[in-house]
Amino acid sequence: MKSSPTLPRFQPFTIFCIACFLLSISYGTTFLLLVRVEALGGVERDAGQVFAVAMLSTLLFVVGSGHVLQRLGAARSIAVGALCLVVASLGFALVSSVGGALLACGLMLGVGWGLFYTIGPIMVAQMVEPSRRTHSFALLSGSMLTGIGTGPLLGKLAAFVALPSTLAFWVAACAAALAGVYFAWLSSTHAGQRPTERVQVGMASSLEVLSSRSGLSILMVGLGGAIFGTMGSFQTSYAARLGLDYSIFFIGFMGAAIVCRLLLAGWVVKQPPLATSWVLTVIMATAVLGFHQWVHGAESYLATAMLLGVGYGLNYSVINGLAANEAPAGLTAQALLLFSLSYFIGVFGFPFVVSRLISQLGIDAMLLSVEGVAVLVVCLSTGRWLAWRFFKPSLV
Repeated sequence: MKSSPTLPRFQPFTIFCIACFLLSISYGTTFLLLVRVEALGGVERDAGQVFAVAMLSTLLFVVGSGHVLQRLGAARSIAVGALCLVVASLGFALVSSVGGALLACGLMLGVGWGLFYTIGPIMVAQMVEPSRRTHSFALLSGSMLTGIGTGPLLGKLAAFVALPSTLAFWVAACAAALAGVYFAWLSSTHAGQRPTERVQVGMASSLEVLSSRSGLSILMVGLGGAIFGTMGSFQTSYAARLGLDYSIFFIGFMGAAIVCRLLLAGWVVKQPPLATSWVLTVIMATAVLGFHQWVHGAESYLATAMLLGVGYGLNYSVINGLAANEAPAGLTAQALLLFSLSYFIGVFGFPFVVSRLISQLGIDAMLLSVEGVAVLVVCLSTGRWLAWRFFKPSLV
């Protein structure tokens, strides 16, 4: 697939983003997984086991997605991922007890989300000039985040109209099926053809990418994913402890992140990326501290969630562009695969660890662990920004 200075060469980019939104709803419903597990008689530890299975299958298919991409083509690979998300969502809705069936649903979720989340950005990167990638990634991730935020809100809407929360999983299955049909059709067009360059992750290429400047962005997205995954996955327990409505978090966080990615990304990409990333990282860390210290009512809950949405939402797009543009020549696709791999280790792996902490020590342990990750991200971002500010850019 040849690069193009404009996005709509393969299909209108708006339709592509809508399809990504529909697929992302299924992942968003995983933030209702704790509610679903508790309804089945389980606890946080059981939900953590599902996250662990989802993490392992996700990592496996992120690593193997290059092989799938070479064999099936980009659009057809995502269509296969959509089918897996349909099966996972239906399974979460229909399962009647905590056990193997629930873990199997987590496995299918990881397969589907791993294929889609990894290959989607590769499709865009292969068509867009490096100077447009950050903005394009922001639009793509904004669409995906909209879908992720829709998932838990569907559960709240179902409860509001006295319907079971499983309605959210049914809607997610229908949305994923519709998107799957689109990508299956897209596979017959130029956009769905196999890439001319190899994109598999190998040991030599991985080491080359990780030892480059792109490696720091890959590390940072994993740490950011740990914060996002943990705060989202256990928000129902956090809100219940304070007597608040968990939907306030998702409305504030997703609303702020989506608006920033869709409306401010064009301005943000014109700023020095390392300085911008440092500012956004500090904002994100401040919000994490706020959840532990400042949230006492609905207003402070909403404001803190919005602050987290601004910091995390925009910073993700900035470091995504850095990971692609700072990759060694000819290894952009590999860098994006490793970027997704790092993200999933954080977004699924850390909640698994935190589920154990919550079972033993409570919600405060979760908050302290997330604060520790936030401090580490700030230290990395600060060091990188200072190196850029006072030394040669090549040393960053």
